[in-house]
Amino acid sequence: MIQRKCAVLRRTVVLALPVFLSAFASVEAAPKTELVAALQGEPADGYDPLMGWGQYGHPLFQSTLLARDEDLVAGPDLAKSWSLSADRLTWTVVIRADAKFSDGSPLTAEDVAFTFNKAATVGGIADLTVLENAELVASDTIKFHLKHPRITFLENFITLGIVPAKSYGGDYGRHPVGSGPYRMVQWDEGQQLIVEANPYYYGPKPAFRRVTFLFTGEDASFAAAQAGRLDIVTVPPSLAGKAPTGMRRIVVDSVDNRGLMFPTVPNTGRKNAVGMPIGNDVTADPAIRHAINVAIDRAALVAGALDGFGRPAYGPADGLPWSNPEARMADADPERAKEILAEAGWKDPGHKGVLEKNGRQARFQILYFASDSVRQALALMVSEKLKPLGIAAEPVGKSLDDVRRLMNSEAVVFGYGSHNPLEVYSLYDGTLAGNGTYNAGYYVNPTVDEHFAAAQNAPSVEASLPQWRLAEWDGNSGFGMKGDAAWAWMVNLKHVYFANKCLDVGKTQVEPHGHGWPITAGILHWRWICP
Repeated sequence: MIQRKCAVLRRTVVLALPVFLSAFASVEAAPKTELVAALQGEPADGYDPLMGWGQYGHPLFQSTLLARDEDLVAGPDLAKSWSLSADRLTWTVVIRADAKFSDGSPLTAEDVAFTFNKAATVGGIADLTVLENAELVASDTIKFHLKHPRITFLENFITLGIVPAKSYGGDYGRHPVGSGPYRMVQWDEGQQLIVEANPYYYGPKPAFRRVTFLFTGEDASFAAAQAGRLDIVTVPPSLAGKAPTGMRRIVVDSVDNRGLMFPTVPNTGRKNAVGMPIGNDVTADPAIRHAINVAIDRAALVAGALDGFGRPAYGPADGLPWSNPEARMADADPERAKEILAEAGWKDPGHKGVLEKNGRQARFQILYFASDSVRQALALMVSEKLKPLGIAAEPVGKSLDDVRRLMNSEAVVFGYGSHNPLEVYSLYDGTLAGNGTYNAGYYVNPTVDEHFAAAQNAPSVEASLPQWRLAEWDGNSGFGMKGDAAWAWMVNLKHVYFANKCLDVGKTQVEPHGHGWPITAGILHWRWICP
């Protein structure tokens, strides 16, 4: 089951100053076959692809069967060939014969079969509930037998790193062995990760033999960049205005979005797994959700919360082939929002500034992760925008654990964004209602589910695209703004990096959600261009 999300990462911490400075002492003098990076985010489960590592970026230590290039076109990595049977129930994959793990042992089809079969049982985030089994056919051939057709299963070939069958164990995430371009040298949790080029890697040799990733907070990372101690650093919008001396700003388009998730069912007394309520009587009213979608000034959110480093978001996959631009409604129209509410029976009989309906006030919370300044800014700005409508939406910062406890009964600022239509399915399919952080609002629409089923049953990803679009809006129904408006999507972030002027990172992808270091997807193309 899809229980966890790759975005559930341990927050980075700021190193004590003496330790922080000493980390650079030898690096500054090293030749530029070595890099120091601060890309934020440290995976709580370590570098184990079975537990989610690599789902939103390159797994670095591991290889995948297929890989996307900078244009997001999937091509071979470990796999030489792959095909789907006519009944769409069996994938056959033939892998290359020259792949080795970083310990020098050969990678065979046995390791591929083991990886997929094991991942299906460990409760990670891979879409493997549909897998009947991965069958070892020959030393270079695997057959993946599915319980029923699911075209998004192909995405696992792109995101699931292969692990060694003979040595995989409970501590793998802290001591990963893989066939990717780099291998782990040292991981000081909460401080740094040091990697070096894998001598057994079958692909092109990386230009940088060693990379040190620092797990410093935003302010400490920015200070280190200003001091010339970093070669590349992730930068939040609030600090992205001017690059430090010797560095240049790299701005990358993304589908990394932020949206307001609504509980779409009323509170009937049901409880979630931790005993907290399911449902919200206010946000369960479609008029509330439609009015908020119409009232939000998304351009203002981009300017105010992202300092311009982003674009308005109207759905979970804007600009990708499976999104439907016809699902959009005009935004920044508070007068139309007031009309929607009035037509649905929301009134302010006492002129107290908060609408009521059936004796219930239009009042709820907007939860956000207290440590996330962007989500906080979005929550505050939306709350202010809703006050003139008579909607009292109180922004409240909480810890990750507290948000997970309360997310089935209050609106939450969540972030997603994937190269995979499965994420849209996971957010809105009725069978996944209440399944972790995905469909936390318990959204169910049988018509939407029918479109999803048709998409999953398609013979190819290309053939599935019309059904994905219809699920968002088919002219009468859908999960999007014109339909049930189960979310109010707000912004798509631009990912901003400062990089040494001598570091050429090549052409970048349109990046997914920011966790997982997505810019490292092109690390084999990185070059030092100064003498």
